[in-house]
Parts: sequence; structure tokens; C-alpha cells
Amino acid sequence: MPVKKLKDFLDSNGVKYVTVNHSAAYTAQEIAASAHIPGRELAKTVMVELDGRLAMAVLPASMKVDFDRLQRVAGAQKAGLADEVQFSDLFPGCEVGAMPPFGNLYDMDVYVSQRLAEDEEIAFNAGSHTELIRLAYADFDRLVKPRVAKIGYGE
Repeated sequence: MPVKKLKDFLDSNGVKYVTVNHSAAYTAQEIAASAHIPGRELAKTVMVELDGRLAMAVLPASMKVDFDRLQRVAGAQKAGLADEVQFSDLFPGCEVGAMPPFGNLYDMDVYVSQRLAEDEEIAFNAGSHTELIRLAYADFDRLVKPRVAKIGYGE
């Protein structure tokens, strides 16, 4: 999703947000450092496969997906990391690995770490490795309607 499309979606839904530009960074922890945001407050979007369908797992940058937990939460028989080939065409205008966590716009389930849901704000990649969007978690929850659960190691 190009950044403009995401911003138009947020604007049309009356969401207040800020954009944060930072130097190019590719891992969630590098992005957090570059944007001066603690890793536990930056959301990363991990593309996963649940029984053959794509979904998004959204966790703090400092966490890893616990696929056993995600499988149980999703009621799936099989859960694993999606292959880039499976999803790169779904997000035109987005750099691979920088997809915003708005799976609802792609008819995709979104699972959010309980840790992120406890924060007042959420920050995430805005389709590139140089720009973040930060907004109230309540607005994200209202628009995306994610399934909130303990899906990361250490939760």
C-alpha cells in the first residue's frame, strides 16, 4: 500500500497521526534506533501463513513470533512464516518488509501482540524503510479490528 493510500485512509477515518522520517533501516530494531523509538513501542508486521492463508502478526520490534501460540490463537492446524514470493505482489508500492499492519484492507486477518495493545500509541512502517506512522492504538484497533493475544515469545 503506497504511503499516500494509507494516509488517505487514515484521513478519511478522522485519525490523527504523525509521520516520522528516518535514515534507511531494514530491521525493526534498526528502525527503532534510527527513529529514536524504544523497540518495545515500534510495531513490526510479520507475514505469516495459517492453514495456507496469509495473515499478519504484529509485534513489538523486540519480540519474535511464537508460532505455537499463534497457531492456537488462530485455531489453525499449521502456522509458519510466509514466503516473500507469496505476498510481495499484494502490496504494490510497498518495500518488502515495510508493510503497514492494515491487513483489513486486503481481507487478511491481523493478530496483534497483547504488549502493543497495552500501549497508548503504535508506530509502524509506512510502506518504506525510511518513514513511520505513529497514531493512537485505539484508532488502530477501531480501524483494523485485530485479534489481540499473546503471540510473541516472552509475553
